[in-house]
Amino acid sequence: MTSTVVVRRGAFGAAILLTGCLLLAACGGTGSASPSVGGSESRPFAPAQPNAVNGAVGQPSRAATGGSATASSAGLTAGLTAANQSIVYTASIEVRAANVTATARRITGIVESAGGYISAENAGSAGPGGTGRTIDITVKIPVPAYQAVLGQLSAPALGRQLSMHEQATDVTQEVANVNSLVTSQQDAIAALDGLLQHAASVTDLLQVQQQISADESTLNSLLAQQRALNDETSYATVTMTLVSPPPVVHKKPTTHSFLTGLLAGWHALRHAAGWTATALGAVLPFLAIAAVLAALGYAGRRRYVRRRIGPPAAE
Repeated sequence: MTSTVVVRRGAFGAAILLTGCLLLAACGGTGSASPSVGGSESRPFAPAQPNAVNGAVGQPSRAATGGSATASSAGLTAGLTAANQSIVYTASIEVRAANVTATARRITGIVESAGGYISAENAGSAGPGGTGRTIDITVKIPVPAYQAVLGQLSAPALGRQLSMHEQATDVTQEVANVNSLVTSQQDAIAALDGLLQHAASVTDLLQVQQQISADESTLNSLLAQQRALNDETSYATVTMTLVSPPPVVHKKPTTHSFLTGLLAGWHALRHAAGWTATALGAVLPFLAIAAVLAALGYAGRRRYVRRRIGPPAAE
């Protein structure tokens, strides 16, 4: 009897212990899951971001997953923004070179090795008297190699740099507008081609053909603008002016002696005599006219005086 009671009590105690363990395990699982749910609810929802390349909707933002993911996303966005911009780069450089012809050949080699080309080249005289030479060169450089080539063109190895100007113009909006107009015009021409096939009368046919001709003319103008913008944004323009150094004037050393003073005095006398003769020559016609007028006045005055005095009385 006693052994039976002991066994029952042991079984009952084991059941109670097992139940307590199960309850503790269940409470532990619930507590560990609760913070996770709370954390996900407190995290703000990030809307889907558009893909900068093709415009498609990508994955949600991962700003809450860690600092490395955020930095990587920021770098990718910055790279895509720069790639989508359309920039026109221009620069002008004036260089004084000892041999402008040889410097022009070096510039041509630098530009062509980078994939560019010479757009224009003009040569002339540097001074009004024809002393010295000047060469104007306009080069086109691929945009990826623009900074590197510009550094070579402005290096002291080509000559002394007199001036340099750089400019970057953002034409992203203009490029987007022209591309949109080209697409719209192409769609309009395609729609008119469909109407042309279903024209009910000759009048309708002529009207549609006239509209197609006008739209094609507009499209050709837009395509020309598109090609020009593509060329300007693909190649940077650099204008270089090469100027030869001014001629060196060698001054003779001045010596002081009696002969030098005598020659200087003789030259001064000649200049003074020349100026005096010039002044007399300029005044002489006026003196002649003044002398004639004075003689006429004197003769007239004598006659007037004689008339007033009258003839002398006879004795």
